[in-house]
Amino acid sequence: MKLSWFCYGLALLSASSICSPTYAEPEANTAANEVRAQLTAKYSTVLSAEISAAIKQLTIREGERFKKGDLLVVFDCAIQQAQLQKAQATAEGATKTFEVNSRLSELESVGTLDVDLAKAKLGEAKADIALTQAALQKCRIQAPFSGRVVTLPAHEHQYMKVGDPILDIIDDSQLELKLIVPSGWLRKLKPGLAFQVHIDELDQDFPAQIDSIGASIDAVSQTVAVVAHVTGKHSELLTGMSGKAIFVNISK
Repeated sequence: MKLSWFCYGLALLSASSICSPTYAEPEANTAANEVRAQLTAKYSTVLSAEISAAIKQLTIREGERFKKGDLLVVFDCAIQQAQLQKAQATAEGATKTFEVNSRLSELESVGTLDVDLAKAKLGEAKADIALTQAALQKCRIQAPFSGRVVTLPAHEHQYMKVGDPILDIIDDSQLELKLIVPSGWLRKLKPGLAFQVHIDELDQDFPAQIDSIGASIDAVSQTVAVVAHVTGKHSELLTGMSGKAIFVNISK
């Protein structure tokens, strides 16, 4: 009989344990909203050949840095230089012809037509000089801004045609963050708003700030493009790195 009462007590205790409510610890609400972000160069370009000629010298390699105005590429422009000398010689002869005809015209030894023709020949020769000089200026490519070489598809002594790519360069001193955020965030998004960006490759957080917000919303995805930048100088950041932009209380 005592054993039965003992079993009954155990049953009561077991039922009480099962049926009694349990309370889980509430999760911390950080009110943080995250979107993907990617670092891109604010200024980038591909330098291409503007004349058809062989590359005589490349002064830089992939990954190397350069300053604005540095000489990057030199073409072999012996033909263009010879054309300039020819145009200069032609212009010199046209100048003398025009001067002689002008004096003879004053003496009424030649007609005005001869003077006009000589003047036209001189103008044509000067135009040839200007054209050749413009081509010679394209024989040397200088850096349009300070930056770094991304790729270098061309090689020394390689013959290039007009439009062939030579250097892919970026200005990595000014990196931008590209974001795609929900359009509902526009209630609180504005230029100058600060946030954090976590860069995956470095596993590190950096302070950032919004620069501009897209002019239109994608009607299908209900998103809008945002451009931002990492504040401060961080030499470890490279274009192409990506991570997540972390906004606090942005959707409330």
